[in-house]
Amino acid sequence: MARERIVIGGGGAAGFFAAIACAEARRENDVSIFERGTHFLTKVRISGGGRCNVTHTSMEPRTFSSHFPRGERALISALHQFSPEETVAWFQRRGVRLKTEPDGRIFPVTDSSGTVIDCLLHEAEVAGVRLCPRTGIEAAKRTASGGFQLQLTNRETIECDRLLLATGGARAASGANIARSLGHTIEPPVPSLFSLHVATPWLRSLPGVSVADVEVTVPGTKLRERGPLLVTHTGVSGPVILRLSAWGARTFAERDYKVSLRVDWLPTMNASDIAAEFDARRFAHSRRHIASVPIPPLPARLWEALASLSGVPDETIWTTLSRRHATALSDHLTRTELAVDGQSLNKEEFVTCGGVSLREVNFKTMESRLVPHLYFAGELLDIDGITGGFNFQAAWTTGWIAGHAMADAEPLVRL
Repeated sequence: MARERIVIGGGGAAGFFAAIACAEARRENDVSIFERGTHFLTKVRISGGGRCNVTHTSMEPRTFSSHFPRGERALISALHQFSPEETVAWFQRRGVRLKTEPDGRIFPVTDSSGTVIDCLLHEAEVAGVRLCPRTGIEAAKRTASGGFQLQLTNRETIECDRLLLATGGARAASGANIARSLGHTIEPPVPSLFSLHVATPWLRSLPGVSVADVEVTVPGTKLRERGPLLVTHTGVSGPVILRLSAWGARTFAERDYKVSLRVDWLPTMNASDIAAEFDARRFAHSRRHIASVPIPPLPARLWEALASLSGVPDETIWTTLSRRHATALSDHLTRTELAVDGQSLNKEEFVTCGGVSLREVNFKTMESRLVPHLYFAGELLDIDGITGGFNFQAAWTTGWIAGHAMADAEPLVRL
């Protein structure tokens, strides 16, 4: 069989996994990774605080794909081809021991992303993959034989039989520009997984305060999430906010990140439950100040701030809490309104919503439905998941499928 020239644009998780899969499946092929940056696998290195959240605990593909605001349906069949369980087995066969944390996230036992990077670099070398750092793909056009002529950033021109674009999300526009030039639709990229800026002074005075279980909604939309929240120096973050931003990426962008946020600090309690808590404190803590006896699990600093926000005088004790102040405090406990005026990208998990339209890609092979011999993998596709290892799994899965499809494809006829 003729030796195929296969080029992969992008030296991240998806690109490396595709290259290794392709080279291992058919050793006679010439597989190269072209990376615009100086280093490979940079996102792998910084993800999970430098620990690399490899994937999430294995679950049925339909359930796993439900953690993707975009790409859910397309990924179901893809995950049947290469699942989180197979990801774990792939790395462990190559000496990377993994552990599952209580929340389902999977990390190397070393708690170092370097372990994953070293594995991928080693496997690429063993498989004979050629690595080309500081050399990106600037442009691509079809050749008469059905392959591609590539213009590189170093001004060199090369040809290949098959091309995989795995250049990442909106932060790397080159891949999207090439896909567009070849006829593909690019869904407009906007940030996903970000923290929210809140200028409200009383909240900004509580950096570091965290609550394990809150419910956050955006009035006027269907956006609603529940989970841990962290108050930062600039506003709010934590898993509940990151999930809200993922599902509401386009909504937030359309509103220029200026929305109202409603927080229920005690989602397990209704107004009657809170009234009963107040009555219990009037009996058990009658002479103590309101601010000194928070309702669990609220942190003392947050409770004090909400009491002050409700107009409760500092000297008020439980037996003198008026009905008006009790109602105001109950309202703020269940529906605090926060004015959002911007966002900050989550530096560890920077992810974008948008990319190559999924309607134009065959997820059985990751090949373009419009351009033969052109493939896609990773975040360049309009796929993004919430935090927890889901985005890396999408990279491993789409990269593995693309790599094997390119290796199994019929060779081009040389002209």
